[in-house]
Amino acid sequence: MPVPELTRAELRRYARPLLVAEWSEAGAQEKVKAASVLIVGAGGLGGAVITQLAGAGVGQLIIADGDTVSLSNLHRQILFDTADVGKFKAEVACARAQRINPFVKVKAAPQLTLENAPGLVGQVNLVVDATDNFETRYLIADTCHDAGKTYVWGAAGGTTGLVTVFNEHYGLRQVFPEPAGAESCDAIGVLGPLPNVIGNVMAGEALKVLSGVGETLFGRLWMFDALSASVRVVRLNPPPRATTV
Repeated sequence: MPVPELTRAELRRYARPLLVAEWSEAGAQEKVKAASVLIVGAGGLGGAVITQLAGAGVGQLIIADGDTVSLSNLHRQILFDTADVGKFKAEVACARAQRINPFVKVKAAPQLTLENAPGLVGQVNLVVDATDNFETRYLIADTCHDAGKTYVWGAAGGTTGLVTVFNEHYGLRQVFPEPAGAESCDAIGVLGPLPNVIGNVMAGEALKVLSGVGETLFGRLWMFDALSASVRVVRLNPPPRATTV
């Protein structure tokens, strides 16, 4: 990707991350500015991801979600408030992201389908799977496999959450061949802070992938238990190939 220079206004806005030696020495802020990310899902997970990536200065965010804001989801979906109930999540999320950071280009997209997935995935550097159903998750996995794209994956339900990074060589189908036992938040519920914790970790992984700074969770599964505040990281088998953006 061609790496653009930061303007004076951007240097002021990103002054704090630019103080982090690993970030500034790698030219990470410029790389993030040059990047485009497709975020599929603007709910609990997606809201945290959108907030963080907009604030971080990712050049372009495409937000795909065909659902509307629901009152019963406001306890965890931090992008929305009561006045947004009934509005399309993607449109509200884009407006919120633009208010967070006017330097970021944002675009709303409809629900991901077999027809539009290749076009949406093909125009970005990275995909973030912030959905809550396995039909869409497998669609993302298959499309990223065909397009040679890396994607950040996360899940949250009840009191537990998971995060990892996949690519075209090693993805969701290799780890979870079947969605056995997988249920949405509508079925099992979720504590409000949990998706935001998981979404923030996902955003951190996205920034590492885009910038090349640090070690991503590729080949490892990060597991969080909110009731005990315990974290486990397990290695995934078979060993996947190295990831690239």
